[in-house]
Amino acid sequence: MRYQSAIDVHAIEAVDTHVHLEMDSAGHRALPELFFEASAKYFKTAERTPSIDRIAELYRSHRMAAVVFTVDARTQMQHAPNSIDDLVAGCLRNNDVLLPFGSVDPRTGPAALIEARRQAEELGVRGFKFHPTVQGFDPSDAQFYPLWETLQEIGLPAIFHTGQNGMGAGTPGGAGLKLKYSNPLLLDDVAADFPGLPIIMAHPSVPWQDEAISIATHKSNVYIDLSGWSPKYFPEVLTRSANNILASKLLFGTDYPLITPEKWLGAFAELPIKEESRPKILKHNAVKLLGLDAGTSTEPGSRAGSVDAASSGVHDA
Repeated sequence: MRYQSAIDVHAIEAVDTHVHLEMDSAGHRALPELFFEASAKYFKTAERTPSIDRIAELYRSHRMAAVVFTVDARTQMQHAPNSIDDLVAGCLRNNDVLLPFGSVDPRTGPAALIEARRQAEELGVRGFKFHPTVQGFDPSDAQFYPLWETLQEIGLPAIFHTGQNGMGAGTPGGAGLKLKYSNPLLLDDVAADFPGLPIIMAHPSVPWQDEAISIATHKSNVYIDLSGWSPKYFPEVLTRSANNILASKLLFGTDYPLITPEKWLGAFAELPIKEESRPKILKHNAVKLLGLDAGTSTEPGSRAGSVDAASSGVHDA
């Protein structure tokens, strides 16, 4: 089994770059129950664990593609992760709308490097997802540099959670999770030392939004996805940046199932964003970053994520 995309970029209107698969086909949840309860309360989520086929059905109905992932936090959580093989199988079954990202636990050392290569080369994942707070690691720590070097060699983008965290929110001690690991400044070191690694900083990075904007402005291999917040709550500086310097560096993302595409898009429509910026954010930037404009068979090592910050280079569907 190896994923191949069948996404027709001319048939879709948007690409959601941030969708979680929280439960696999065997009914195993990606994180301990405490974190599901806290995040559901924090986001007021109705449907917390949709199946991958349900996710595909939703995005197909909206004429959207979606990047789907889970998070391997086995060391920090002492909880078995969901199967990436299972996730890829579901995306392959729905490859007209779904793109799989892999995930490895950086704290497993050399095993993470081997697993990252397996996921890219054997399973065909199209990127990797990390959550420094949930996984409990500092991305700028040199002990993790062999992993970033491996991902740079593989040539696929890596998405990192940044900023505030709904996981553990409202619990004593935040269930032991440390927000400092999600400071985007920790990714500045990684982006500088691995310029061939496309990095997506997930979410408005509150309370470090200015830092995130500075990094994405300074480094051409760094992007920001807009997931995890309703656009009506975006920091003003982020909305302004969408109209100028970061118009080609921002990516539509919801954080579904925590936020639905309908809710996100409804609020986004109300923002004072230039009409020429909207299709870039909703579709074109992601299409180019993910290599979808190069056809459906982009392979690891192709540097598909190398996006010029000046233009999206994609035509309207």
